[in-house]
Amino acid sequence: MLTALPARATAMFLPPFSTPDQYLSDLAQRGFAVLPAAAVRALAGAGAAGLAALAPDWDQLAPDEYLKDGGRYRQRRHASFTVQGDAVQDVPYRPHWQPLDYNALHGGMERWFAPVAPATLAQADWRALLRWLARVADALQGTQPWYGEAHQFRIDTTDGIGRPTPEGAHRDGVDLVAVFLVARHAIKGGETRVFELDGPKVQRFTLEEPWSVLLLQDARVIHESTPIQPAEEGGHGHRDTLAATLPAGGVLDTGPRRASSQTARCTFRMNPH
Repeated sequence: MLTALPARATAMFLPPFSTPDQYLSDLAQRGFAVLPAAAVRALAGAGAAGLAALAPDWDQLAPDEYLKDGGRYRQRRHASFTVQGDAVQDVPYRPHWQPLDYNALHGGMERWFAPVAPATLAQADWRALLRWLARVADALQGTQPWYGEAHQFRIDTTDGIGRPTPEGAHRDGVDLVAVFLVARHAIKGGETRVFELDGPKVQRFTLEEPWSVLLLQDARVIHESTPIQPAEEGGHGHRDTLAATLPAGGVLDTGPRRASSQTARCTFRMNPH
C-alpha cells in the first residue's frame, strides 16, 4: 500500500473559467484555458444527456499494468483517431508510447492498454468532442489533418492514495492537450496545477463539474494533478477523466528514439492507416 499523505486542511481554488468567445485567445496568450461544461456542450455541439450516458463506461476500465510505483490505483482504456474536417476516423489498435524526455517514469516503452470499447467510440457525443478539439488545434496551428489519442482514466483510492500524474509535473510532447473531468466521487485532492514553462507563475484549481475541461498548449506550459485520498477515513473514492492529445503531423513514433531534451517537441510520423 502506498504511504498516506499527511492530513491537512486545504482550500479548493475555483477554476479560472474562460467564456466561449475568449477561450481561444486565453489559450493562445497564456497557454491554457478552462471551460465549464455548458461551454463545452455549446462549442462541441454535444448534449448533456449524451455526455452523461458516456460516464458509466468508466466503470468498465481495465487495470493499468505498467505502473512502476507498485500502485493499483489506475484503470484506463486507450484509443487512437484521426480528424480531418468533420470526419473522425478510428485507428486500428496500437500501443501508446512516449519518449523518456516527456515521461521519465513510464516513457521509452510500448504500453498496450485495453482499447476503448467500440460502443463508446461510436457514440455521437464522443466523436463531437474529438471534432471540436481538432477545430481548436486548427485555430492554434492552422487547418490540417490531426492524429490523436484518447485515454479514459480512473484514479481510485484502493492504495489509500491515488496519483493522477505519477510522473509529476510534465509535458506530453504534443500540440494540444485536453483533460475533461468526468466524475469525482468521495475524494479530496486532485487539484490541477499549470506552470509557466519558463516563468514563476502557477495556476491552481480543482475541476468539480462533470465535462468541464482544461485545454493546454503543451509547448508552453507544464501541468500536473495532485494525489487523491478518500474524503472520509476508511472510505473509497475515485476521479474519472478523459484526456486527449493532438500532435501536428502524425502519431508519436514508437520504439527506441533519442529524443533531445533541447527540442520543444518530439518527432512524429503519419500513420499509414
